[in-house]
Formats: sequence, C-alpha cells, structure tokens
Amino acid sequence: MLPKYTLPLLAAGGFAFGVYTVVNGNQPVPVAQPVAEPANSPFPTFIAGSGIVEAKSQNISIGTPLGGIVLQVAVKVGDMVKAGDILFRIDDREALAELGVRKANLARSKAAVGEAEASAIDTKTLLELIEAVTDRRAISTEDLDRRRNAHLLAKARLESARAQVLQTEAELASTQTTLDRLVVRAPVAGKVLQVNIRPGEFAPAGVGTSALMVLGNLDQLHIRVDIDENDAWRFRKEGNAVAYLRGNRQFKTDLKLVWVEPYVIPKRSLTGDSTERVDTRVLQALYSFNRATLPAYVGQQMDVFIEAPDADSAQPPMHQPDQK
Repeated sequence: MLPKYTLPLLAAGGFAFGVYTVVNGNQPVPVAQPVAEPANSPFPTFIAGSGIVEAKSQNISIGTPLGGIVLQVAVKVGDMVKAGDILFRIDDREALAELGVRKANLARSKAAVGEAEASAIDTKTLLELIEAVTDRRAISTEDLDRRRNAHLLAKARLESARAQVLQTEAELASTQTTLDRLVVRAPVAGKVLQVNIRPGEFAPAGVGTSALMVLGNLDQLHIRVDIDENDAWRFRKEGNAVAYLRGNRQFKTDLKLVWVEPYVIPKRSLTGDSTERVDTRVLQALYSFNRATLPAYVGQQMDVFIEAPDADSAQPPMHQPDQK
C-alpha cells in the first residue's frame, strides 16, 4: 500500500512540469540570421526587380523535327560549336533502306526512258520509210495510219517514262531530306549549356517537358529583368541600372539597356513552389553587362535596381521608340 503522501507529491510534480513546459513554449523564437546580407539600392528612388542571366542569343532549346532513338550524341556540355555543326543523330536505318529503294527505282526509270527512246526512234524510222514511197498505190492507207499511230504512241510512252524519272527523283530527294532532318545541327554558333539525351534514349518530336539540349551564344551575357506592372509606368529607358549577385552583394555590375519588350506578360515562376502566385504581370527589360566584371552563370538570378523617379512626383512617360 502506497504512503498517503505519494499521490499529492506526484500531482504537485506534474503541475510543476506543466507550468515549466508552458512557460518555455511561450518564449519568442529567435530570428534566424540571413545566410547572405541582401543587396541595397544605390539610388534614392528606384524600381527593384528580379533578373535572370541568359545568353546573348537567348537560351535556345534544341529539339528534333522527327522523333526516334538517339544513335549518336556528338557534343558534350561546355563544347563550343559553329552554326551547322552536328549535335546529335536519330536512328536512320529505315530512311537509308528507303533511300536504296528510291535509287533502284530511279535506275529502273532511267532504263525505261532509254527503252522508250529506242522504240520512238524505231517507229519514226518505219514511218519515214512508208512516207517516202511516192506511189501511194504501193501502200494502203491503213498501213500508213497504223505506223503514224505507233509513232505517236511511242512518243507518249517516252514522255511518260521521262515523267516517271522526275517523280522518282522527287521521291529520292524527299527521302534524302528525311535523312538530313534526322541529323540535328546547331542553328547558331555558341556553347552547349545542357545535354539531356544519351544514345539509346528516345528523342520525342515537338514540345516536351525539357529541352533535348540547350545552346547559347556566351560572347555577351544578358539579364532579363521582371518589372512589376505596378511600377512599369515609372520605368525610364535612360535610367541607370545596377545588378547584384545573389549570395554576395560585393559582386555588382552596371547594366546597359539592350531593349524593352513592349508586352506585359504573367510572371514566370522562378522558385518552383506550388503555392507561388502567378497572377502578377510584369514588363520585361533586357540589359547587358561585361562578363569580366561579374562571375555569373546562365540561369542565375540577380537583384536588379533601376533608377526611377519618385512615385508621387513622376509623370507617365511619353511613347519611346524601342532600342532593339
């Protein structure tokens, strides 16, 4: 049997533990320090926007006009290519077999032309012989008409054989075009930024979830800046702009306006968060910068500040011609 003071002591201990837990749980959580200090604008009044680095030629998503199994990938990430260089090949065995059939058909059609030409010459000779007879009583009208008709028929067969050659040549050219389309080449000179296919994989034609390859001209990098539609009326093309590298605000560079796309679009999701709002619309401005001043990579996000007039005193800008 438990002593008579055991239960009161346990109850008092539980009460004290509950009070301790409640008191500690109500203490404010300390604010976490940022991994990197955010960038500050160098302008007294400004427009802040998120920018993303892209190639001078924009980031070109390479696809294939014809789907099939990848036979060969001729480049790797980081390779420099010239316009027209081979990027990858699609399995072309079926097209090569069809090409052989087309060549055989062309040879047969040309042989048929030779046969038709010989027949036309033969019927022409026979017609000339019978027409050379001066005494019409020596030949019948029926024989003359028969030879004339035979010559006309031979000429028609010759034209048909020549048309067949043209048709076979067109079919051969079509097959050759298919073979050429199975070889994907670089549309511009640039650097291979991404390779998402390997030999043996199926490369689908059309629009996919990801590009088969990404290519871009990195002679100069651009920054595409999203300007919120609420600030678009304050934007001035002549305003100075500065970009800061995310993660280290010590890296910054002055920007030069390339052009402004005069079309407000829905903001593109950059975080991938399923809860991100996409109802915001933005005006996109494209700036260039000197690669030597900023160690940035294509696809990297930047913090951009654009000098702009104060919202209370600014007047809507007049129409300005594009600088593209």
